[in-house]
Amino acid sequence: MIGSASGNIGSEVRLAARELGRAIAKNNLVLFSGACLGLPLEATLGAKEVGGNTVGVSPAINLKEHIEEYKYPSDVFDSIIFTGSGYKGRNVTLVRSCDSVISVQGMIGTLNELTIAYDEKKIVGLLLGTGGASDLFIEVLKKMGKPTDNVISSDDPNSLIEKIIEALDVL
Repeated sequence: MIGSASGNIGSEVRLAARELGRAIAKNNLVLFSGACLGLPLEATLGAKEVGGNTVGVSPAINLKEHIEEYKYPSDVFDSIIFTGSGYKGRNVTLVRSCDSVISVQGMIGTLNELTIAYDEKKIVGLLLGTGGASDLFIEVLKKMGKPTDNVISSDDPNSLIEKIIEALDVL
């Protein structure tokens, strides 16, 4: 799950991210995130609420840097992968580690992850109505004349997960 780690994140968007995490876990899927704060943390907490398995992919080289330099949480993940690659390098590892990438809100970092996922031909899920990159990505692709066959969207977290599972089963 990718999305805004900071900035203006409303309570409704936070709740949607948490529900997305629960939906991922209820479907016996593993939630991967950037091991950061904000909406990825909300989704992680939602997954943990229902006994889900969570993996954080950190830009840090080790746990000390993850906590002290990045100020990221560590106790909510079942596993943390330390890339030592900074934000952009972490984004590549995160996207390549997933079967599908799901975006909630998001700004430049999320847009970077979305373009990596699109180029890697991943199923891209967009939780609509949350703002930012999630609401703009289809429009950007269309304006660039790019196909949107691998992009799935919904304003409902549970419906989005169902659609993604269906798309992944076809592959």
